[in-house]
Order: sequence, then C-alpha cells, then structure tokens
Amino acid sequence: MAGYIGTGAVPQATQKRDSFTATSGQTSFPTSGYTPGFVDVYMNGVKLAPADFTATNSSDVVLAVAAVANDTLEIISYSTFEVSAQTFTGDVTASGGTFLPTGDTSAGDVAAMGYAAADGLVLTGQGSTSDVTIKNDADATVMSIPTGTTGVTFAGTPTFPDGSINIADLDINGGTDIGAALVDADLMVVDDGAGGTNRKATMSRLATYMGTKIGGGLEFIATADVSNAATANFTGFDSSKYDSYLFTCGNIVPATDEAIFGVRMSVDGGSNYLSASDSYYIVGASPGFSAGDGNLIPQMYFGFGNVAATEGGSLDVKINSPQINARTYAVPSGVNTQYTGSIATVISSGGTKVATVVNAVQFLFSSGNIASGTITMYGLVNS
Repeated sequence: MAGYIGTGAVPQATQKRDSFTATSGQTSFPTSGYTPGFVDVYMNGVKLAPADFTATNSSDVVLAVAAVANDTLEIISYSTFEVSAQTFTGDVTASGGTFLPTGDTSAGDVAAMGYAAADGLVLTGQGSTSDVTIKNDADATVMSIPTGTTGVTFAGTPTFPDGSINIADLDINGGTDIGAALVDADLMVVDDGAGGTNRKATMSRLATYMGTKIGGGLEFIATADVSNAATANFTGFDSSKYDSYLFTCGNIVPATDEAIFGVRMSVDGGSNYLSASDSYYIVGASPGFSAGDGNLIPQMYFGFGNVAATEGGSLDVKINSPQINARTYAVPSGVNTQYTGSIATVISSGGTKVATVVNAVQFLFSSGNIASGTITMYGLVNS
C-alpha cells in the first residue's frame, strides 16, 4: 500500500484493472482473471449494470450488447480476503448471508462455536456455574448446562409436542422405591384412550378395573374393625358388577355370653334393616330361635363366649344374588368357642320371608354389642 505509513492494515483487499479498445461488434473481453461477483465494468466511462454483462468463468467478460469500434472498456476486479484470528470490538452484523463455522471446538474453550462432521454445529463453553446458558430477550435464563455435566437444567417447565418423547426414553432407573405398600391414593400415569391425553389415576381405579376383568373373581369392597359396636353395616352392593357377596368374619367376640351371631338385610341401601319378628324364615333350633319366623338370620346358634383371648368365632357368610327379586339367603360356615369353653361348629341359615331385592346387610348379636372383630366384604365379579 504505497504512501501508507505504519503497520499494514489487516485485512486488505486489492483491485486489478484491464482496459480494452473494442473492435466493431466485439462482445467478449479476456481479462487477467477475476472472482465472480467481484467485478465492475465501465464502457466509455459509464458503469454498466450487472444485467449488461456476464462475468462467471473467472476469465472472460461478455457484453450483452456488442460494442462499436473504438469503444473503451475498463474492467475492475477486486480480490477477496479472509479474516483469520481477528478480534472485533463492538457488534458484528452479517447481513444477507450466513455464518459458516468450519472448525471444531475443543475442551477448555472459554466460549467457542464450531462445526464437526458428526455433531454439526458445536457450542463449547466453560463457566463457573454453567458451561452453556441460553437466555431470552429479558436476559432471563431459559436453560443451561451446569459446569462439567452432560445434563440440561430448565429454568421453567419444558413443553414437548405430543408424541415427541419415545417411550423407550422414559427411564426411571434414577428413581427410588416408594418404600411402602401401594395405597388407593397413590397416583400413576395413563394414556387416556390410547393416543389421547396423559392423565393421572389413583391406584383405586386400577383395583376397580382389575375387578371388572377377572371373571368370577373376588374383589375387595370394604372392611370394618369393630370395637364395642352394636352393629357392623355394609352397603357396597352393586348389581352391575357383582352377582354374589362373601363376608369373612374374623375373631368375632360378643360383649356378653350366650349371644347368637346373626344378619339382617336392607331393601333401601342401609337406611333401614328388616327387624320385625317375622322378617325372616330361619333354619335350626335354639332357645329363642326355633325354626320358623325370626327378626334376624342366625349364623351360629350356640352362644359365643366373651373372653377375647380364648373365645370368639370365625366364619364366612355367603349371600347369593341379592339383586334378584326373590328370597335372599345368608348361608354361613365356620366355628366358634362357646361361653362354656367348648368349640362348636353348629351353624344356621335362613332368608327373607318374602321375595325382595336386598342391597345392604347388618351384622349383630342377638343381645349386647360386638366387643371386637374384623368383617371384610368381597364381591363376586359377574363378568
């Protein structure tokens, strides 16, 4: 750069001039070489528009309209330059083009952008808290990669398009066991309708669903731990799901000796229980409960003892098809310790005196409270 004093400016671009005097009808002019797109053409001192010539082969410039004799043609070509290892102060704007990094980055780079054939665009950073941080226009962090890690931290709740996460990527190996038995209130995630919306569901819904799929199986409905109560009532009858019901009665102890354990039935969902002296027809014989009419259906005739440590009874009570408008029967099987200390297996049974639909039952002693015991209700699934 003639006339320039001091260290040469970097980068530098140069230009070359080729001058021609045209012959009549000449269109092509051989230059000393140029870079396509970096050429200006002047005819008789007037700069031609890009549409007036073609300069694409790095050698020749071809006019769109032939020159006349003695026209002067001046072709100016400019050299391109590359910026290498330069530092810029202030904003750098690339308008109308793309930034094309070609070199890969490396570990330890404070902040670098590069390209790798396998990785594509590579961002590398090294900060005291995060290696890479993406912020929004309010300068708030959107996501970051903590220093030295391979995980991504989202500042807010990330949103993923429906169906964008492959089920194989839902890895829960990092979780810990619940450490307790599953209960009805525990939650699970289900796809509502297969390809629908992901929703939460309680474990109790799973229990209900399983009950509808196990044909003829017993499904838990309810349980009662009785302590000095007059009755234990069960109202979980559902004719759409169950054909019959089983009640397991464990360690049933009366508050008083010589009591008879029995069942009463309801036709109004447990608001009232049939308790008239002729509500039931009973089988068997025992003081106060001869075969014939009764105000409850005895399940074990011989009187229970009331010492919890050594006495009480255990029995199962089956009620078949209470949803049918017919006589409903309560049929037991079991054993008990009598107030005399002996063990008895003498049982009884019976049913409603008239045809009726039953939808609740009540367990009680013929006199006195139920001192203690556990009664559990199961339904026999009908499909």
